[in-house]
Amino acid sequence: MRWVFRLIGLLVVVVVIIVGSLFLLPGDRIARIAADQISSATGRKVTMQGDTRISFYPVLGVSTGVVEVANADWTKAGPMLRADSLKIGVEPNALFGGDIRITGLEMVNPEIQLERAANGSVNWELGVEGVAPSGQSGEGGAPAQSKRLALTLDRALITGASLKYTDHGTGEVQDFRNMDFELRWPSYDGTATFEATLRPAGESVHITGHLDQVGQFLDGAVTGVVASLTSPGGSLGFAGRAGLQPQLEGRLDIDIASTSGFMTGLGLGAVDVPKGLGRSIKGSSQITLTQDMRLSLRDLALALGGNQLAGAADIMLGEKVPRINAQLNAGALDLSSLAGADSNVGNSGADTGWSKAAIDASALGLANGEVALVADSVNLGDLKLGKTRTLMTLDRSRAVFALRELRAYEGLVTGEFVVNNRSGLSVGGNMNVSAINLETFLADAIDVSRFAARGDSSLSFLGSGRSVHAIMNSLSGKGALKTGRGVISGIDLDRLMRSGDMTGGTTVFDEMSASFTMDKGNLFNSDLLMNLPLAKATGTGRVGLGARDIDYLFTPVLLEGENRRGLAIPVRIRGPWANPRITPDLEKAIDMNLKEERKKLESKAKKEIKRAVEKKLGVTVEDGQSVEDAVKDKIEDRAKRELFKLFE
Repeated sequence: MRWVFRLIGLLVVVVVIIVGSLFLLPGDRIARIAADQISSATGRKVTMQGDTRISFYPVLGVSTGVVEVANADWTKAGPMLRADSLKIGVEPNALFGGDIRITGLEMVNPEIQLERAANGSVNWELGVEGVAPSGQSGEGGAPAQSKRLALTLDRALITGASLKYTDHGTGEVQDFRNMDFELRWPSYDGTATFEATLRPAGESVHITGHLDQVGQFLDGAVTGVVASLTSPGGSLGFAGRAGLQPQLEGRLDIDIASTSGFMTGLGLGAVDVPKGLGRSIKGSSQITLTQDMRLSLRDLALALGGNQLAGAADIMLGEKVPRINAQLNAGALDLSSLAGADSNVGNSGADTGWSKAAIDASALGLANGEVALVADSVNLGDLKLGKTRTLMTLDRSRAVFALRELRAYEGLVTGEFVVNNRSGLSVGGNMNVSAINLETFLADAIDVSRFAARGDSSLSFLGSGRSVHAIMNSLSGKGALKTGRGVISGIDLDRLMRSGDMTGGTTVFDEMSASFTMDKGNLFNSDLLMNLPLAKATGTGRVGLGARDIDYLFTPVLLEGENRRGLAIPVRIRGPWANPRITPDLEKAIDMNLKEERKKLESKAKKEIKRAVEKKLGVTVEDGQSVEDAVKDKIEDRAKRELFKLFE
C-alpha cells in the first residue's frame, strides 16, 4: 500500500511540473513554434500577428489575430492565404518536436489566392524539397523530390472564406466569396472527408465527399474520390479517381431538374435552353480529364427533357473556345423549338403568318468542332424528317450540316444545310431531293394539300433574320422540280375546259416539270409544263413564301385530235395558301380562243370603212393603200388645183 501512495505522489509531481512548464511558456512562443513548423513543412513563410492566447483545456491550443501564408515568389498578388483570426488545437508532443497533429482548426474570413503562371507553374505546390516556392528546380538542376507534410487534421472549420483563381496564361479570373468549409483528416495517409457551402449567387450550393489516401494525393499520386454537388436546380455526383495535376477518371451522374436554376445557383447566370435540348438533364457518363484539359466522355447517356442522346465525345477545354469531337445517337429527336413556334393561327382559325418569335442561336458560339449525329427521326417544327445521318461542322458560330442520309417524306435528301450566326442569323443550303412525296411535304412546309405526286428536285437557297417570319420573307435562290403521275385536288381541268364548270373534282396528270427562282421571299416560275391524258398545260406566276399567298396563271390546252386546235381556258389561282380562289380567266380565254374570229371581224370592218369613204368623199383606195393615205392624197390634189387657179 505504501508503494501505491508513493506512485500516486510521483504522478502528481510529474503533472505539476508539466502544467507549470506550460504556464511558463508564453503565447507568442507557441505561435512562433506553430508558424515555424508550418513554414518548414510547406516551404512558405507563415506569420501570425495580433493577440495570441493559449488554452490548456479541453485541448492544448492557441488563437491568434491575422495570419498570412506567403505566395510564390513569381507573383505580386500578395499572400496566398490571409485570415482575420486562427485557432489551432494540437497534441502536446507538437511542442517537443515530431509530427503536427492538429486536433482542431478554425479560421475566420480567410482570403485564398490560387494562381497559375503563364509557364504552367502553380502557387499551391507546397512542401517540395529542393524546389523553390516558385516551383523552379533546386540547385544543380536536381529533380524535385516530394516531401511529406507532417500534418493531420482531426477537424478544420473555415467560415466566410473567399477564393480567387487567376490563370495568367489565359487571362481567366474566377472569384468566389462567402464560403464555408469543414474538413476531417485524422490520418496523413488515410481518408479525408469534406463539406463545403458556396454562395456564388446568394443561394447555398453544397459540396460533400471524401478523398482516399490524402498523403499520396498531396505527393502527386492519383487516388480515390467521391464527391457530390447540390445546387437549387439539381445535383452532380462523381465517383472515381483524381489527382492535383489536374487528373480525373470515373463516373459522373447528372440529375438536374432545372438547368437554368442550376446555373443560376452556381453564379453563371440564367440560361434560356430550348425545349428538348436540356431544360432538364438526367444521365451519366464515364469521364476522363487529363493534364492538358482534354475531357473524354464515354458511355454517355442523357435525357434532355424530351430528347434522348447516347454516344461519346472528346472536348478540349484548354482552348479559348472549347473544341468538340462527338458521335451521338438519338431516337426520335425533337428540334421544333429551334424554329420558334409553328405558323401562327389565330383563335378564329385564320392563318396569321409565320412566327415572329425571336430565334436564339447564341449556342452556336459556345464551341467549335465536329458532331456526327444519327437519329431515327427529326422534328423540325413544320418539317418532319425520318432516318437522319449528318455531320455538323461548327466553326466560329457557323454550323454546316453535311446530309449524308436524310429520309424525308418517303424520299431521300442529300447536300448541305448551313446556319450562320456570325453577324446576324442566316440559313442556306444546296440540296438534291429524290422521290419525295409532295403531298405530305407541301402540306407541312407551306400548308398546300391539293397537290399529290412524287418528285425529284434541286434547290439552293439563302435567308436571313431573327425569326421564321423574317427568314421566309428574305429567301432567295433557285431550283427545279420534275414529277411523274400525280393528282390536283379541287379542280377538274377537263370539265372546266369543256363546260366552264368549276365546282370541284380532281385533275390527273402524267408528268410535270418546272424551274423557279426566289427573291425577297417570293418564288417565280414561268415554264411549268404539265402533260395530261387529253391535254397539256403551262403555268406562270408567283408563290409568296413569306406572305403565304399565290398568284398563278394555269393555262390548259385541250387536245381533241392531231389536226384540230384545242380549246384553251386559262385558270387563275389567287389568294392565301389556306384558301386560294380558283377561277377561269375569261379575258385571257377570249384572247386565246377567238383570235382568228377577231382578225376576220377587223378585216371586215376595214372593208366597210373603205367603201364608206370612197362613196362619201369620192376617194378611190388603191390596193395596198390605207384609207388615211387615200384621203390625204385626195386633199393634196384638190389643194394644188385651187392654187394653180390663182395664176390663171
